[in-house]
Amino acid sequence: SLSTLGTTSIEDVKATNPHGRNWFQLYVMKDRDISYGLVERAAKAGFDTLFFTVDTPVAGNRMRDTRHGFSIPPQLTAKTVLDAIPRPWWWIDFLTTPPLEFASLTSTGGTVGEMLDSAMDPTINYKDLEIIREMWPGKISVKGVQNVEDAKTLADLGVDSVVLSNHGGRQLDRAPVPFQLLPEVVREVGGDMEILVDTGIMNGADIVAAMALGADFTLVGRAYLYGLMAGGREGVDRTISILRSQIERTMKLLQVTSLEELGPQHVTQLSRFNRIDPSLSSLGK
Repeated sequence: SLSTLGTTSIEDVKATNPHGRNWFQLYVMKDRDISYGLVERAAKAGFDTLFFTVDTPVAGNRMRDTRHGFSIPPQLTAKTVLDAIPRPWWWIDFLTTPPLEFASLTSTGGTVGEMLDSAMDPTINYKDLEIIREMWPGKISVKGVQNVEDAKTLADLGVDSVVLSNHGGRQLDRAPVPFQLLPEVVREVGGDMEILVDTGIMNGADIVAAMALGADFTLVGRAYLYGLMAGGREGVDRTISILRSQIERTMKLLQVTSLEELGPQHVTQLSRFNRIDPSLSSLGK
């Protein structure tokens, strides 16, 4: 899934992955023509799913970016220089690789939060979804759903899926934990559309727990980025291998041999946090 804020273009991703599935995560801008143009480019490139993102109407308080002076393009600060002095390979990378920038946006500059605030529109609403839906020929998923009522409304509107997400906890402090919303959302709309879970997937056991509570599948963000930063392509492959082994080990310990055998009864230790209704133990996939 390529973000609007990705550092590789829509077309380059398609060229790299011509036969696999490609998704595009869309932010709705104040300048709607920018968003519409990205939708048209993704459709022309053959992307099959659009993530209509609703959990970032404005930037959260990205304190880590401010503390470390992170900006696009990156700027050399005194702290950066001091950190790089004992690591000469950093200088080699910095001087020999293209500058980091958002490939899908024509002009970038400043911290990520500053750019989000200047570009995003907090007035995004269901009318915007309707317009984008008419433009988009493939599947559409609404990313950032954080309550049951919105999930039900979106099911009535006929979207293909929703993503329960609080944007990795980086937006609104004390936002609902998607995993806690999952059982009730599955009960209310699980038969009408696919339900995806984002945020907090840091271990294969998290994936198993989400599937057991009725998610169709989960999304992984930080884990693969850690692998990428540590070892490039081999690091990502290693991340996938670790997650796979954790999933398999968890399922063996639960004595299940397929995803279809998983059910809410397998995550009862979390019931005191999630208020899982015992009647959901018979919930089918």
